[in-house]
Amino acid sequence: MKLLGLKNVKLEGGFLKDKLDLVRNETVDAVWNRFYETGRVGAYECDPKAEFPAHVFWDSDVIKWAEGAAYYLGLEYDKELDDKINMLAELMEKNAFEDGYYNCYYAVHPELTRFTNRNNHELYCAGHLFEAAVAYYEATGNDRLIKISSKYVDCITKIFMEEKGASFTTPGHQEIELALLRLYDVTGDEKYLDLARFFLVMRGHGIKEDKGQYNQSHVPVVSMDEAVGHSVRACYLYSGMADYAAVADDTPMAVACKRLFDNIAKKKMYITGGIGSTKLGEAFTEAYDLPNDLAYAETCASIALLFFATRMQRLQNDSKYADVAERALYNGVMSGLSLDGVSFFYTNPLEINMRNRSRYKANVVPEAFPITQRKRVFGCSCCPPNIVRLMPSLAAYAYGVDGDTLYVNQYMDSSVDLDGMKVKVTTVYPVNGNIKISASGTKRIALRIPDWCKSFTLDSEYTMQNGYAVVENPSELTLVLDMPVRFVKANPKIAACRGKVAVMRGPIVYCAERVDNNFDIFSFFAGEKSDVTVGEAYGGLPTVEFTGHTVECDDVLYSDSFEPERTPRRIKLIPYYAFANRGESDMAVWLND
Repeated sequence: MKLLGLKNVKLEGGFLKDKLDLVRNETVDAVWNRFYETGRVGAYECDPKAEFPAHVFWDSDVIKWAEGAAYYLGLEYDKELDDKINMLAELMEKNAFEDGYYNCYYAVHPELTRFTNRNNHELYCAGHLFEAAVAYYEATGNDRLIKISSKYVDCITKIFMEEKGASFTTPGHQEIELALLRLYDVTGDEKYLDLARFFLVMRGHGIKEDKGQYNQSHVPVVSMDEAVGHSVRACYLYSGMADYAAVADDTPMAVACKRLFDNIAKKKMYITGGIGSTKLGEAFTEAYDLPNDLAYAETCASIALLFFATRMQRLQNDSKYADVAERALYNGVMSGLSLDGVSFFYTNPLEINMRNRSRYKANVVPEAFPITQRKRVFGCSCCPPNIVRLMPSLAAYAYGVDGDTLYVNQYMDSSVDLDGMKVKVTTVYPVNGNIKISASGTKRIALRIPDWCKSFTLDSEYTMQNGYAVVENPSELTLVLDMPVRFVKANPKIAACRGKVAVMRGPIVYCAERVDNNFDIFSFFAGEKSDVTVGEAYGGLPTVEFTGHTVECDDVLYSDSFEPERTPRRIKLIPYYAFANRGESDMAVWLND
């Protein structure tokens, strides 16, 4: 299917519109201000005497922010945002090398030779510039960043493809591949497609690159069958592969993408849509290795998975891709942003046990666990601007078209206007599953029935196709997705979750925090699961309560005659993405069953 862009889709209201507005009103300025204070914005001046020395990936931090700002310009013009983007453009034009190369780190380090260190993020930073160029051009019609990008691509093409003068062949941190394909989509210029193809097909052949798994260089991309290595780099690569397979009708690459997606979704993904379970290399590990308290699950990794899953829909009209995108969005991504919009998680654990952490207060094992409170900026601050650019572009993840069929992939209160086709979706999803659709000029509409939904009603005749309820000649429709509280178990191969249960309602994963429960949540058993109620909202969505019990035993370590006392307890759970907004507290997604 062809995914609809922001020019054809408008987010009108509801939960996601509230998040979009929060990011616009709070996060955009908060991230810019932190980047200004820490020298990232000033680095674009390329002054070797600057107070804050430039870092190899600072270009990408700031230009990702600019991409997000551009999306907001497309929603509502704001001169202050536009001026900031043009200030950055002016500095890039001023400080670019004569052949179009731009990188603030290399500009202030003339003793370094460019494209000699594969791990120095040059092509990664370039890719984010190209994505910002596309966003700014589509939002405003201004091609200033496109021109900068075009000249830079000519430089890269000459060095890598024609002269083969670089010390490596493919990027150490993938990103440029998908960015080049976005440039190709918006311009139609084959040079972008050619360079993207080069970086994709040359990877994994061992030509001036290591053969390691960390940056997915172990085998050629068409031979990949398991997600390995740095999880963000991996899913950025897989996103580029999926885009290229769709554009070039490359069957082997499409088949590889399907293998990789299934490997992630079936063996290496947290219930929250988090990926990359270890801090060591921010990486995928073995199948089913998904610890809760040590979960890395970087916010950027969930965003990258969202990118990959959505792009897979260009290759196959199957609801499973939108299901994973939804899981990642509402849980693994949303948890990266505080409820006030100004602080962030880099990593997103599924358990916080303050008693265990107290052992390490003397820094015997520094940073043994993920942090417990969000920060306003990080040394590696890639996640905050990634949220800034994702939220205003969310409407582009909602719909797709294939022939005469409009696919509704994500349920948002939104409208579509495309070539005489007008569709309005009215909903407060995921507060509840009630969705009203009005359509005109549409021959066929396909409504995703999420994998979590076991029962639904639709007031029109339909047929089920690949997870979608397909309606012919739609006009006025009402879809109701039943959204009971569900108690979910994990595959017993996941050691950390054996004998445990997680709570979900619709696509939302819930967690318990000690701040809501005056008892040890780790001694709580969900056994009875009685008197389940949906309560008042916290963080924008309902809370959940039910009755189970805690267990207390005699004060001995081991015995063949323990007779535990069960005390009935009522536990309160909040949406997982909203944890850690009220100070440090024990937290658990998985409860004893």
